[in-house]
Amino acid sequence: MDTAVNAAVGTALALQNFNQNQEAQNSLLKKSLDGQASHIEQLMSSVAPAPALAASGTVGTQINTYA
Repeated sequence: MDTAVNAAVGTALALQNFNQNQEAQNSLLKKSLDGQASHIEQLMSSVAPAPALAASGTVGTQINTYA
């Protein structure tokens, strides 16, 4: 009976260690993704917005052809 208890405790400790490692990796991934999102946000804010469509006339009122 002792070996079964020892095996169960060993398994529980191994799973606990695995979960701690996964949490640390997830935290690092979240920090990395947050940093990338910040950089992308800075890049996107520096780009000039596309001009608005024409409000009247025969050209530019149906299709935005700005490229």
